[in-house]
Amino acid sequence: MKVAVVEDDINLRKALEISLKDYPEFEVELFKGPKDALKKLDESFDLVVTDINMPQMDGLEFLTVLDGKYEAVVITANASVNNAIKALRLGAKDFLTKPFEIEDLVEAIKRSQKVKEVSTKAIKKDKMPQEKQSDFIATSPALEIAQSKALKVAPTDASVMLLGSSGVGKEVFANYIHQNSPRANKPFVAINMAAIPEHLLESELFGYEKGAFTDASATKMGLFEEANGGSVFLDEIGDMPIGLQAKLLRALQEREITRLGSAKPIKIDVRVISATNVNIEQKIKNHQFREDLFFRLNTLPIEIPNLKDRVEEIIPLSEWKLQKVCESYGFALKKLSDEAKKALLEYPWPGNIRELLSVIERATILSEGDEIGEKDLCLSARNEVIFGKKENKMENLEKELIVEVLKECDGDINRASAMLGMSADVLKSKRARYGV
Repeated sequence: MKVAVVEDDINLRKALEISLKDYPEFEVELFKGPKDALKKLDESFDLVVTDINMPQMDGLEFLTVLDGKYEAVVITANASVNNAIKALRLGAKDFLTKPFEIEDLVEAIKRSQKVKEVSTKAIKKDKMPQEKQSDFIATSPALEIAQSKALKVAPTDASVMLLGSSGVGKEVFANYIHQNSPRANKPFVAINMAAIPEHLLESELFGYEKGAFTDASATKMGLFEEANGGSVFLDEIGDMPIGLQAKLLRALQEREITRLGSAKPIKIDVRVISATNVNIEQKIKNHQFREDLFFRLNTLPIEIPNLKDRVEEIIPLSEWKLQKVCESYGFALKKLSDEAKKALLEYPWPGNIRELLSVIERATILSEGDEIGEKDLCLSARNEVIFGKKENKMENLEKELIVEVLKECDGDINRASAMLGMSADVLKSKRARYGV
């Protein structure tokens, strides 16, 4: 396995060179910075280990340039949640904080390689000749209507607004539209408006120049620049701050953006797909959303139905997720019992596909034997919460699940939160509440 290590600190770089010699399975080449690495990186490399804070080009910008061509592990002395999120969004598979043990880095490299091997072996489904491969696992009459509209609009550059409840798969639809458009070979960049603090959102969208604010140690491209030639997916657009909406509208009308700290406009060519689960018309009435921006984004609305209206998809989606989890963790393939399938079909799924996939992943990991039974799904307890019964029993169950999943993830909050279907902040709050 050929590994590129990009680290500007000469002492750490030398220490890594010496330490990694004890692992003959790795062929390691060291670089003092991203620009040196970019001159020599080619298809012979399997993985990149990179620092974040480096002169000339930081690690996050470096990952942006690499554009997912290599597996990546990030190391940094200045860890922050924002940097971790950005690194993972840019394709990093692990995020280590200095100082770390060499064994931790070796384990991170091996984990990343295992994920790559699993992805390579994944079975590719047959696809229709008139459309490119998508993440749709099954279909139903309700979904076919939305899917048909998506295919019709995909070849155009018209703005699309995806409407539907949380968890119905709006980002999957957005990516499906992109993959079936003339922009398919260009970047697809997604951003959740509700997940980024308001004071950081403008710099995330439009980028910034070095020195634009206190922590701006290097120039950074925004997401619109990253997506140039491709598509931008603005999720939860209804939560966009009113003060930033005018700047977005101007960017869409003029087809140009201006980085923070600069007066020089930059031309962009992007197709915008947005999504919301709130009533934007009501927000317009309450002066919380600009009507002109709404009309610009809502050229072609597509309503995505809730999972309860697409029951034909529940079992195929569940079996697909079950197979993926078994492959990822090296389990022997498990199956759903008839009782489990019946319970899945009867449950109302208020959290839609996101909740379904979370339930299947947790049940696959925690179940004993090669069959997942009804009790492994814990749906009866979820029903009690939905209808307001036995809250204490549910809290005890939730606490047990959090404990088990954290054990399974070796205390890794990000992995555990993804497995539990909740944000890392919510998991931290619940962990503190339950004294875990």
